[in-house]
Amino acid sequence: MGPNKINKLFGTDGIRGEAGKFPLDAVTIRVLGKSLARRLAERTGRNRPRIIIGRDTRESGPWIERELINGISSAQAEVLSAGVITTPGVAFLARSLPADAGIVISASHNPFQDNGIKIFDPSGRKLDDQTERLIEADIHAATDRGVDASSLNNRVTLEAREAKAFQSRYVDYLAREVGNDLSVKGLTIVVDCANGAAFEIAPQLFERLGARVIAINNEPDGRNINLDCGSLHLDLLRRVVVAEGADLGVAFDGDADRALFVDLNGNLVDGDATLWIMASYMQSSGALDPNSVVATVMSNIGLEIALQSRGIKLIRTDVGDKYVLEELLGSGAKLGGEQSGHIIFPKLSLAGDGLITTLQLLRAMRDTDRSLPDLTKGFHRYPQVLVNVRVSNKKPFDELPSVKRQASETERKLGDRGRLLLRYSGTEPLARVMIEGERQEEIDRYAAALADTIRSALDA
Repeated sequence: MGPNKINKLFGTDGIRGEAGKFPLDAVTIRVLGKSLARRLAERTGRNRPRIIIGRDTRESGPWIERELINGISSAQAEVLSAGVITTPGVAFLARSLPADAGIVISASHNPFQDNGIKIFDPSGRKLDDQTERLIEADIHAATDRGVDASSLNNRVTLEAREAKAFQSRYVDYLAREVGNDLSVKGLTIVVDCANGAAFEIAPQLFERLGARVIAINNEPDGRNINLDCGSLHLDLLRRVVVAEGADLGVAFDGDADRALFVDLNGNLVDGDATLWIMASYMQSSGALDPNSVVATVMSNIGLEIALQSRGIKLIRTDVGDKYVLEELLGSGAKLGGEQSGHIIFPKLSLAGDGLITTLQLLRAMRDTDRSLPDLTKGFHRYPQVLVNVRVSNKKPFDELPSVKRQASETERKLGDRGRLLLRYSGTEPLARVMIEGERQEEIDRYAAALADTIRSALDA
C-alpha cells in the first residue's frame, strides 16, 4: 500500500468505505483515533484534548466507535460519546462543549454495509487538510509495520445517560435558539427518518414545537438505514402526506445533514426550491444582505432565473458542500446549498443541517401565512438532460475544436433561457453532457449531437 493510496483516504466527506475493510478495519480505526488525539495535542498544546463522538444507526457503528475510543484513549485524550445523533448534531456539540474535535461515524445516504468517519474542528468545519495528511501518514506507518492491538485495548464503557444528555442538549438548542418563538401548532408534518440518526430527535423536536407528527421509517434495525426510504426514496412519503391530508412532509438522509420536502399535494420541493423559498423570505425580512445565494453548477437554471427576478445573484461553485461553504465564508452570503437538500445557513451553523433547514422553512410558512405550494410560486424547474459518454482519455474540451465549436453553437441557441455544462467524471472514464432548456425534445437533441461529437473527437 503506497503513499498515493494513503493520500486518498480523506475525501471531501471524510473517510468512507465498506465497514470491516481497509480503511475501515479495526486496526486502521484504532490508529486513526490515536493519531487524531496526538495531532490535536500538538496543535492545541493540551495534554488531554477532548473529542466527542456520534454515530448513525448502522450495525457497524458501535464497534467502529469502540475502536476509535480505544485508539483515542491510548493517547490519553478525553473522549465522550453522544451515541446515535445526526452529523450536524456532533458539529454543534464540538462547538458548544467545546471539544477539540467531533467525530461522526456515518456514510450518510449510502447503504448499511458502508460506513465512514468524518471529523469536525470546534467551529463546525471539517478537519483541515494539513491534519488529515498527518493522520494519513501515521496510518501508513502503523499499518506497514503492524499494530499491537492489545496495547490499544483500553475499553471504555459508554454511558447511555451521557449520550441522552448530549442528544437533549442538541434538541434544546434547535428548539430554543433556532426555533426561538416558532410555534407550528395546527400543522401536520410527516417525517421520514430514513431509519437513521434522526429517528428519535426529529419527531421529538417538531412535537415539542406543537406539530402533529406522523413519523415513518423510524424503526432502525442496523440494516434498514436508507433502504427504500429517506431523501433518496420519496414515494412512501408522498403517499402518506396525501393520505393523511398533511401540510407537508420532510425526508432526511441517514445522518440528517440534508432534507427534502413534499408539499400537501405530494409534489417534490428539492434543494433548489428550498433555496428559492428561503432567499425570497430572507430578502423580504432584510436578512439576505448581500443579495446573493450560493449553489453548485448542478442547480437548475430555473433557480437562477427565479432569483434574478428578485434581483438576487446566484453564485455557482463546484459540486460539494465544502465548496459551497468556502464561497459563503468568502463572499459573506447568508444562504447556500445543493439541489440534494444540503442547505447551509452560516449564521446558524457551518454544517448543513436538515433539522435547521426544516425549522427555517416552517418559519417562512408561519411568518408569511402561506402554504408550501404557494411559497414555491415563481420558481419553475427547467427540463434537464444528462448524457454520459464513455471515453478512453480526458483531453480538455477546449483542446477539441469540434467540441468547442458545437458547445458554443448550443449555448447560442439556448440563450439566457438554458444552460450547458460539460465536465469529466472524477471517478469514472466518462464525459458528462448536461443541458437545461425550455423544451425537453430540443435539449435531448442538442445533448445527443454533442455526445456524438465528443465520441468522434476523442476516438480520432
